[in-house]
Amino acid sequence: MTTTAEIRLQHIVEQTAVALTDTDGRFRKRDLIDAVRDQLARGDLDPHIQAAAMERLAQSLVTAFGEHRNPRRRPTSSLFHPTDIVKLGNGIWVWMARATDSDLLEWKRLSRRNRARVDNADNEVQDYADERLDAFRAHRDVLYLLDLERVVFGWSEEHTAQADGLEP
Repeated sequence: MTTTAEIRLQHIVEQTAVALTDTDGRFRKRDLIDAVRDQLARGDLDPHIQAAAMERLAQSLVTAFGEHRNPRRRPTSSLFHPTDIVKLGNGIWVWMARATDSDLLEWKRLSRRNRARVDNADNEVQDYADERLDAFRAHRDVLYLLDLERVVFGWSEEHTAQADGLEP
């Protein structure tokens, strides 16, 4: 569930990204992080927005901790390290030193399922990019993806409203 405070945080990030965007439509992630941090450090933020920002920060730190402790091949040619963490799904993590055979079975199953999702998502990206690159080659006068989407693929603002669950 997205709270009003979370929506406001997303809006702060979006507004800041737009402000940092150059004439070529580009901005640097590091600049965005710095600018958003400055926005959040201001003393005039609503307490609910500050609490949501702290929640996001805590989630980010825990996620980074979990990623850092994700089992990976070591020079010993083993994935095992006792202080690594095996993620079992539904927010359940287990220290690798204490993992059981059923934990390993669940970890294996989740890994395979995640791999299939990643492969499917990548296939979608590759297919989309290939189709758009072919269209760019066929329409050399079109410079930007937005124009290509409109001219070749019939995209309109209406599509965005529908995708966002809004009325056209």
